[in-house]
Amino acid sequence: MATHDNDLPALSGTAPQDRFTNPGLPPHVPRRADVDEKAARRAATQVVVLFTISAISSILFLVAYFAIDPELKGTIIGIGEVNLFHVVLGLTMGLSLLGIGLGAIHWSKTLMPDVEQVEERHPQTSPDEDRQAVAQTLSHGWRSSQLNRRTAILGSAGGALGLFALPLVVPVVAGLGPRPRGELYDTVWEAGMRLMIDPSGTPIRAADVTRGSVFHVMPEGYVGEAAHDLPADELLIVKAEAQVIVVGLDPSVVQSQKQLDWGVDGVFAYSKVCTHVGCPVALYEQQTHHLLCPCHQSTFDMTNDCEVIFGPARRPLPQLPITIDDEGYLVAADSFREPVGVSFFERERPGLLKGDDA
Repeated sequence: MATHDNDLPALSGTAPQDRFTNPGLPPHVPRRADVDEKAARRAATQVVVLFTISAISSILFLVAYFAIDPELKGTIIGIGEVNLFHVVLGLTMGLSLLGIGLGAIHWSKTLMPDVEQVEERHPQTSPDEDRQAVAQTLSHGWRSSQLNRRTAILGSAGGALGLFALPLVVPVVAGLGPRPRGELYDTVWEAGMRLMIDPSGTPIRAADVTRGSVFHVMPEGYVGEAAHDLPADELLIVKAEAQVIVVGLDPSVVQSQKQLDWGVDGVFAYSKVCTHVGCPVALYEQQTHHLLCPCHQSTFDMTNDCEVIFGPARRPLPQLPITIDDEGYLVAADSFREPVGVSFFERERPGLLKGDDA
């Protein structure tokens, strides 16, 4: 059954408006800096010192970033071997941030206005009188913060905040590296270079590539015994960017004229590096003529210039132009005509491949 306010029992006979008493504000206790000018000056000096520590730490961060060898290591008791470059950068940035934080807190607790104030609720509109009152309040706050008298605080705080931004910006800008050009996105493939089976290093005759067969190949000189004397780092990079998959197809099912022109007798070669995040595209479905990336299931149509038909990849696999040499072996007719690997926002910019105009 519904009840009404009049049906509720009274609380000890008191009226609703008298049930709670406004406790009011506690007595104001002035701070030491409010009544002692020496204490105020001492607090201002402490704030300046904290901001100065922050500024010096920011400068030391920049010096360490450019002066210390990133590979320098050392031993810290209780921790063990550490990278000193990272330790110094962490300490200097931490001190920079700590100086700003402690300086701001000490400033607010000792010198900023310390007045209890009650503000009644009011309509959302802002009459001219209220705007004038706000302007007067801001002006009073500026004066009461003592920034007009203690300009050293304003200068040191501005310097600390300004310099603290540098450790955040400089490593990002300096660590971007060179602008992408051909030396970053071209491969070692050259005209006349044989396609060698990976990992045996055996050359492939065009007659050996039957319909539906698949070969994983590398450029001549970078696989098998020929690669034993190459530096490990160089070989790793070549394997990552120059890996190619060769597939034999019936030319009648191929829809792309460019694909036919760059292939030979139904044999086609495409980069194995997925254009999504660079995983090796190594799975071939003979019935559907689809290439699949095992990482994120991007699917490429081998009958239509490896166009993407499913998955997160947004670009087709680059095709390697091939031909046959005098001995009947498959060789590259040229290098890739477009950057291999993952997509990036400047992929269409001229100058990414050798011979392009920058």
